[in-house]
Amino acid sequence: MGNLQINLSLMAVLVCIALSSCTVKVNKSGEDDGSKKNVDIQTPVGSIHVRNDANVEDIGIPVYPGARRKEKNEDGDQKSANVNLSLGVYGVKVQAIEYLSDDPSDKVAGYYKDQMKQKFGNVLECHTSHRGHDMGDHEDEKGSDALKCEGDNSGKVIELKSGTRRNQHLVSIEPGENGKGSDFGLVYIRLKGKDTI
Repeated sequence: MGNLQINLSLMAVLVCIALSSCTVKVNKSGEDDGSKKNVDIQTPVGSIHVRNDANVEDIGIPVYPGARRKEKNEDGDQKSANVNLSLGVYGVKVQAIEYLSDDPSDKVAGYYKDQMKQKFGNVLECHTSHRGHDMGDHEDEKGSDALKCEGDNSGKVIELKSGTRRNQHLVSIEPGENGKGSDFGLVYIRLKGKDTI
C-alpha cells in the first residue's frame, strides 16, 4: 500500500502553494519521536485533515484472525492513514491500515471474500503487480459508478473490492517477505460530489 503513504509536510506545502490564504496546523504528539502527527489545512475554499490514527471499526472490514497491525518502517512511514479532503460540496475520505499475517495470501483472500460478501454484497477480485489503489478515471463510462479492475488484471497482488467507485471497501493482499505469510491492507474510500449529497 505504498501509494497510500502520505508525506504530511510535503502535502501541506503543495496545497498552500496551490491555494492562497491558507492556515496550516501540524500537531505532533506521542513519544519523543512525535509518532502521532496530525495536519489540518484550512483555505477559503475547503480543508484537508490528515491523521495517522485510522480506526478499523470506521473502515468497516474485520481484522483477519491473528493478524498484527503493521508498524511504521525504518523511514518513519506510517502504515495507517485517515485523510479527509473537503472542497465545498466535493470531498474525499480515505482510511487505510496495513496488517501482517502468518497465513498465506490465498487463505487471507478467501476469508475476506466471505466477509465482504456477507457484509457488502458482490465482491470483485482483481490482480495487480503493485500495491496501492488506483481510483481510475472511468471517463469511458460516463455516469458509471461500477467498480472495475485496472490495468491488465494480472500479478500476485490480490485486490478485493465491494461497493461502488464512490463508496468502496477494498482489501489488498500480497505474499509476505520471502514468500512467508502475507501483507495486507484494509481501505475505505468515500467520494462526495453534487450528485451524492
